[in-house]
Amino acid sequence: MARSINEAVREVCLSFPQTEEVVSHGFPDFRVRGKTFASYVVNHHGDGRVALWLNAPAGSQDHYSKSEPKHFFVPPYVGPRGWLGVHLNKGLSWQRVAALVRQAYEKVAPRALAESIGETVQIKPPAALSPQQIDPLKSRRAQTVLAGLRKLCLSWPEVVEDQQFGSPVWRAGKKTFVWLHADRNAGAAGGDGAGARARAGAAEAKAAGRSVAKSAGRRASPRLQLYFWVGVAAQSFMTADARFKIPPYIGHQGWIALDVTEHCDWKEVRGLALSSYRHFALQRMLKLLGAEKD
Repeated sequence: MARSINEAVREVCLSFPQTEEVVSHGFPDFRVRGKTFASYVVNHHGDGRVALWLNAPAGSQDHYSKSEPKHFFVPPYVGPRGWLGVHLNKGLSWQRVAALVRQAYEKVAPRALAESIGETVQIKPPAALSPQQIDPLKSRRAQTVLAGLRKLCLSWPEVVEDQQFGSPVWRAGKKTFVWLHADRNAGAAGGDGAGARARAGAAEAKAAGRSVAKSAGRRASPRLQLYFWVGVAAQSFMTADARFKIPPYIGHQGWIALDVTEHCDWKEVRGLALSSYRHFALQRMLKLLGAEKD
């Protein structure tokens, strides 16, 4: 079986001395001595891209993004600092990808490490990611859950479906009360928001008798979660059930995440969704909801 782009990215980025992989904001960063030189980002906020964001040398971003827009772009957030976005699924040679990653590594690495690299790793073209791998919400399971949520949530007064950070959400007026989230990093060590997953560089991995691809491992199927507001007080006893987690970023506001990757109890989901809806809905919505029940 051909290697995936995920494995090829790791083979390139971990081929440099003292490189470590750290999961940050849901995606792998590759660092040397604490400094990030590359980020592997797939479908960031629903943009559909399979890309590397590289801490490129000065002038690279302007040159490549203008001369070869098919293969390069200005990435969000880090673009203003000169980082370069590299499309990995639009035909760019992987030897060019490896050379660009090397430039990014050399920019941030201590001189002694940069000078010890040797020849750039040779990479065979990997297998492309499937549409479901790029966007897990296109999977059959996700579409089944999505259809159920639409039937449920859109039956309540003044509910609209929208997109937030690339994920479908349902709003009571302007307030989000349900969120369907796909976490493609759930199967990776540290992918639950622990924050860090360090890996040896290729030289260290090979010295231990392991290939880079094998040391990286394969990712599990993406985890599907539903987010609901339940209140901070309810979080502690709900997380006693392994299906529930406190989600990052919004958990401190009283949200809970329910794992529906393999099973969805729609009676339970309805109760959680309705409670969340009632928390955010305006009085006129609640009156309409009550009238419909009557």
